[in-house]
Amino acid sequence: LDFTADDRYTLSDATKNILEDLVEPVTVTAYFSEDLPPDIAKVRSDFKDLLVEYSQLSHGMLVYEFINPNEKEEYEQKAMKQGIQPVLINTREKDQSVQKKAYLGAVIQMNESKDIIPFLQPGTAMEYSLSSSIKKISVIDKPVVGFLQGHGEAALSDCNQMLTSLQVMHNVEDVYLSDTTNNLLKYSTVAIVSPKDSFSVFEFQQLDEFLSKGKNLLITFNRVDGDLTNASGSSLNTGLETWLKQKGISVDENFVIDANCANVTVPQRFGNMMLNTQVGFPYIPVINTFPDHPITKGLEAVLAKFISSLSYTGDSTVRFTPILESSKKSGTLSSPLFFDVRNKWIETDFPMSNLTLGAALEGPIVGTIPSKMVVIPDGDLVVNGSGKEMMQLQPDNISLFVNAVDWLSDDTGLIELRTKGITSRPIDQLEDSTKLILKLVNLLIPVLLIIVYGIFRMIRNRNRRIKRMEEGHV
Repeated sequence: LDFTADDRYTLSDATKNILEDLVEPVTVTAYFSEDLPPDIAKVRSDFKDLLVEYSQLSHGMLVYEFINPNEKEEYEQKAMKQGIQPVLINTREKDQSVQKKAYLGAVIQMNESKDIIPFLQPGTAMEYSLSSSIKKISVIDKPVVGFLQGHGEAALSDCNQMLTSLQVMHNVEDVYLSDTTNNLLKYSTVAIVSPKDSFSVFEFQQLDEFLSKGKNLLITFNRVDGDLTNASGSSLNTGLETWLKQKGISVDENFVIDANCANVTVPQRFGNMMLNTQVGFPYIPVINTFPDHPITKGLEAVLAKFISSLSYTGDSTVRFTPILESSKKSGTLSSPLFFDVRNKWIETDFPMSNLTLGAALEGPIVGTIPSKMVVIPDGDLVVNGSGKEMMQLQPDNISLFVNAVDWLSDDTGLIELRTKGITSRPIDQLEDSTKLILKLVNLLIPVLLIIVYGIFRMIRNRNRRIKRMEEGHV
């Protein structure tokens, strides 16, 4: 029985479909060290169990072998040549702490095509890694996604975390609306990520034509922008807000604030000392309210930086579905404004709830042919930056964006796998009563199970004694 919220121990329909559609044999060579600490050795046993299931479901089209690179130098060189690099782990041998080289990777191959899982992190969802690798080498024609450039948009090199995930199942290209030689219609989906400059009337006409042909758009842009260095926030006008309003999508010129938010570091004086302390900053909401939609399936925490609210005023021929919402304690502040990081926020500062922070649209957005559009008023959603300013983004930010591309262009079936595995479930955000119930459940259920089993055995043994005492019992 699998009682996990995301069915992490049950293979998904997407995986089953991938394995059933295999037309060529797939070989998985797993390079795993042995004699490792129990928490790491579990990765090997879990991966082997997964491969057994894959092999059975594929009716023998998937075969696997395990190699211990630490056994022979020849195996070790082969693993590193394939791209499986060792990691150093601390372990104890003869009451001493020693470091050992550990290999936890695999090579997936079909004919001449191969993909590498260089390292399986303990605790991560293995099914997505393995299924996406098999899909990646077995797919023939990947859908092409165009990333719009020419208006100060984020370069693909500034979104490397998203790009790594997206390129598993899609080809990615830059596209310019001003380039008449570039046929926009060859893309099933075009993404507009964090534009800074304005669009021309001609460029909006091109986007209208693109949608009228049944094509799809993914737009993540800033209606407002915050500068933490100067502690100020201002509006940003690119013309997209006006163009979207013509489609019935109103992106408000405001900053959403939320009691459920990320922390920022603030220097504070304690006597003669200056210490950095973490304080909540409501302008960076942590979104964990997701209406039911394929794009947000399995998401747990998306970090939004200076996001705005939006609403729909169009007609009912287009289906408008919120995909991101603020918490029950949220609000909005109009632009421009100044940030006071030392502000003591109180409950009355958050009079609103469940503000729409992102939406998906389906239907005849332009013309009569149905198309799709996803709009999220946060241009920095998947922008890592580059050089010294590069930062690691929340995993669910990446999953949200890539899921949106999957849903818009060609649902690969991997949406439900990409978020399979718990990413964020902070217990400190639960009510005290909920915490107490969880503690009691964890404490009492095992005891009750033992008592019930004991009563069952007692009754069974008593019935056996009575039966043995009956006349004629052999």
